[in-house]
Amino acid sequence: MKLLWFIPTFGDGRYLGSAQGARDTNYAYLRQIAEAVDSLGFYGALLPTGRTCDDSWITASTLIPSTQKMRFLIAVRPGLMTPTIAARMVATFDQYSGGRLLLNVVTGGDPVELAGDGLHLKHDERYALTGEFLHIFRRILSGESVDFNGTYLQVQGAKLFRPGLQKPYPELWFGGASPAGHRIAAEHVDVSLTWGEPPEAVAAKIEEVRKLAAAVGRTLRFGLRVHIIVRETDKEAWQAADELLRYVSDDSIAAAQKTFARFDSEGQKRMSQLHGGNRDRLEISPNLWAGVGLVRGGAGTALVGNPETVATRLKEYAELGIECFILSGYPNLEEAYRVAELLFPLLPLDHLPKQTTAAYSGPFGDYRIGH
Repeated sequence: MKLLWFIPTFGDGRYLGSAQGARDTNYAYLRQIAEAVDSLGFYGALLPTGRTCDDSWITASTLIPSTQKMRFLIAVRPGLMTPTIAARMVATFDQYSGGRLLLNVVTGGDPVELAGDGLHLKHDERYALTGEFLHIFRRILSGESVDFNGTYLQVQGAKLFRPGLQKPYPELWFGGASPAGHRIAAEHVDVSLTWGEPPEAVAAKIEEVRKLAAAVGRTLRFGLRVHIIVRETDKEAWQAADELLRYVSDDSIAAAQKTFARFDSEGQKRMSQLHGGNRDRLEISPNLWAGVGLVRGGAGTALVGNPETVATRLKEYAELGIECFILSGYPNLEEAYRVAELLFPLLPLDHLPKQTTAAYSGPFGDYRIGH
């Protein structure tokens, strides 16, 4: 298992949907989180993308000198950047970071936001564009000179003169819940991502993408994006979940759900269907809580419980085929420490230091690898 964390470039705090307890996610705060991720031993961290976020490439670049081992999962945006410009950005960051770059391919799911950025294609057209982008992008990063005349993209003699460190290129991660998204994952990417749905739904997605990948002679890995609310007891964990919603009103839920309803993202639709805007039925699967999605777009679920319970749930997803877990919690600085302290000793993590014995001395004492 690989555990990644989250660097919140659009805001953080102790409560959902409220200015109460909110934090200014300035550079000093984000650097604290990155240094925690690095020192605690997380595999890396996701930086989000979108019009409410600070730019992920610039943010991550400023954090390279403050970190040593962690990887940065940063978005490339087909339709908002060309494949050649993106390839040069990737190669430069990969060189300067010492090969610590992972790529999150984001097609986008909010037509209003995309229109503001100048992209006016419908859902399946955006995925077709993404396929053309990745066809060019992967070949350029692999060292080829590319001529391509597609429906959406045309290049002549596109090439990269100074390559990055990772060969043939940094890993491509991608989340797409629709049939069009599944096809892109099967044909192009290394890690197919899903948000935290009940295990049976995740298993069905994995089976579908595996079949599509096998049909084109490929295999790929799978990842899960989910929040974590872990405490020493179940009672404390569920109290912490309830506390996140302390200042969330019915009006704020209705307003958020109205905004999400305009999205053409299949993943967002599935997140919203888990709770239906109703705060009275939020545990949608054992220890899987949909309260985050009442007012937050994107990843809307959290695993809630004591360390043993949450570790068990993560292992259940791992048994389905999930290898990479992108986690987060509110606030992200303190919860990074809490997750490392309470969960790392209970999970088989392949990014922690390897020793000849079954344990190593970490920031919270001896970690038992694979316990």
